[in-house]
Amino acid sequence: MRLTLLLGAVVAAGLFAASRPVAPPAPLRLYVMDCGTIVIADPAKFNLRRDQLGAVNLNVGCYLIVHPRGTLVWDVGAVPDGAWTPSGHEDTVHLALPDSAKRTLLVRATLASQMRAAGVAESSVTYLALSHYHYDHTANANAFARATWLVRPAEREAMFASPPPPLTNPASYAALRSSRTVELGDSAYDVFGDGSVEILPAPGHTRAHQVLFVKLKETGPVLLSGDLYHYPEQVTLQTVPTFEYDSAATRASRKAIADFLRRTGAQLWIQHDLLGSAKLRKAPAYYQ
Repeated sequence: MRLTLLLGAVVAAGLFAASRPVAPPAPLRLYVMDCGTIVIADPAKFNLRRDQLGAVNLNVGCYLIVHPRGTLVWDVGAVPDGAWTPSGHEDTVHLALPDSAKRTLLVRATLASQMRAAGVAESSVTYLALSHYHYDHTANANAFARATWLVRPAEREAMFASPPPPLTNPASYAALRSSRTVELGDSAYDVFGDGSVEILPAPGHTRAHQVLFVKLKETGPVLLSGDLYHYPEQVTLQTVPTFEYDSAATRASRKAIADFLRRTGAQLWIQHDLLGSAKLRKAPAYYQ
C-alpha cells in the first residue's frame, strides 16, 4: 500500500511538473557600446577628401552578443579602460603607439561599465573575437583572457610576431597568448552552432580580417563591418585606404560581402561610421 501511494505521488509530481509552463529560451540580443571617437585631421590616408564626407572623425564600436548558449564580445575599443579616469563628460585621450604613431581620441564611458549595464561581467564572457589586430579594436582584449578566443591563425601569428605589424598595441592583447583558442578556417564560422551568429572571412585590411553576421529576429540580419569600410561613402566611391595589407584582397572581399548582403538582406553596420553609429541605441538598450 505504501509503495502504491509513493508511486502515485511520484507520477502526480511528474504530471504537475510537466504541466508547468516552460519559459522559452532568452532571445538573441545585440548590445552596441560606445567606445569613443577617433579624431581624424585629414582623411587622405583613406584616399578621401573632407568635402566628400558627411563626418571626418571615426566612431569606435564595441559589441556584445548574448545568446542562449553563451556570450560573444566583438571588438574591444581603442583606449584601455585603465588608461583614463572617466569624468562624466567627454574626455580627450592621446595615445602613442609602439610604432610611434600618435592618435587623439574622445571617450565617454569605459567598456566594462557599459557591459555591467547590460548585465554581463567581462570575466563571464564565453567568446572573444576581433575583426582584426589594429589598436582601435583590441584595447581591452586582456580583460577577456578567460574567454575562448576565436581567431584565424594568420591573424594570431601576426599579432605575436616580432616586430608586430603597424598600428598595433601588443600590450593590450598580450594576455591572449595563453587564452583558450579556437583557430578558424578559411570559411564562415558558426559561433553557437545554430546559424544565428557567424564570423565571415573578409581579408585585405589585414591578412585575416573578418566581419560578423548576426541574425536578429525582430531587427533582421545585421553585418558588422570591422574595417571592410571606414566611411559609408566608400561603399559608392570604392576608395581603399593607403594602409591596407592587400588592396586587391580588400576589393575582392567587398564584392563577396556585397553579394552576401544581397542574398541575406542583411543591413551593413559600418563600425567606424560616426553619423550612422550615433543613431544606434546603446547598452543597456539592445537589438533582438
